Amino acid sequence: MKKTILTAYAMLAIAAALPWLLPMDGAADMPAAAPAAAVSEALSGEYGTDTPSTAGDGTPPPAEETALPETVPAAAGVPAPEPTDTPAREYEPREICVLIGGEPVTMDMQDYIVGVTAAEMPVSFGAEALKAQTVAARTYAMYCADMHKHGEAQVCTDSGCCQAWSSDEFLRSNWGERYEENMRALREAADATAGQYLSYGGKAVFAAFHSSSAGATEDCAQVWSGVPYLTSVSSPETASDVPDYVTELRCAAIDFRDTILSRYPSADFSVGEGEWIGGVERDASGRVAGARLGGVYIRGTELRSLFSLRSTAFTLEYEDGQFVFTVTGFGHGVGMSQYGAKVMARDGADYTEILAHYYPGTELLG
Repeated sequence: MKKTILTAYAMLAIAAALPWLLPMDGAADMPAAAPAAAVSEALSGEYGTDTPSTAGDGTPPPAEETALPETVPAAAGVPAPEPTDTPAREYEPREICVLIGGEPVTMDMQDYIVGVTAAEMPVSFGAEALKAQTVAARTYAMYCADMHKHGEAQVCTDSGCCQAWSSDEFLRSNWGERYEENMRALREAADATAGQYLSYGGKAVFAAFHSSSAGATEDCAQVWSGVPYLTSVSSPETASDVPDYVTELRCAAIDFRDTILSRYPSADFSVGEGEWIGGVERDASGRVAGARLGGVYIRGTELRSLFSLRSTAFTLEYEDGQFVFTVTGFGHGVGMSQYGAKVMARDGADYTEILAHYYPGTELLG
């Protein structure tokens, strides 16, 4: 890759990362980090990826982008997730085996959920947003356990594969004097939702989440396989709620061309630079579904990966000899928006309403 584009990426990464090195308790005013999420976004958090954040650093990363199982649920009804009298079945585990540093470690599910929530959402996002995150994290862990992709372990701590997790030792060191206060808030959120998970068709759902959306979440079918409970819904966060909500990446023409040719060698850039951008196709959420560049069609998710963009909600223009990406939001956009959950909680929604909004058609069990 040419020097210009490398420099641009480096500057963008440094600018995005510096605030996240501070303790999480001040993170409400900080930009969200990149994957997670979900999953491999959820999770959690995008890779998904957005650059996975270090647990507890105040960054709500999207989970990164994992493949969905080959078999997905059939079409849904529309009831919103609300607590039911249905007892949590044996399906909801009290312990979980976590792959940490290559070694399987069995721990209490509640302790695990606290560590995940600390890694994935700033404590300052508020009680109801934290509760929604604990349910999403528990659900996603159960979903991963059903996948049996880590042998003896049910889930790992890599946000680019499963979801991030912070050890108590790390959190004590990172939070210092705020440890007790922050841990109390996380414990209260985990205890308030103990045993609760989102179900569809009798199984824990793919509870993807991400940092922030550009007015609407993404339909899962645009990123992975489609499922009826991960459709595009509105999301209330704006630039006044999310630091670095809109970012820009400028590429010299030669770097833009070479980046595309590295993956699409058949692309034709023999015409004038102003003609390299063909039609841009958008999906129902307003994100880029795909674009014709150099005569070849490239999916929006692929462009995001090629140019390390924060999301697929972007515009692309040729301006003064450069190609300019203007990007809104952060993450793959599927499932719960963490900043959206924060805004909904601030405006009076409780966690069941947040979950009902972002995972329509699921049932909240436990």
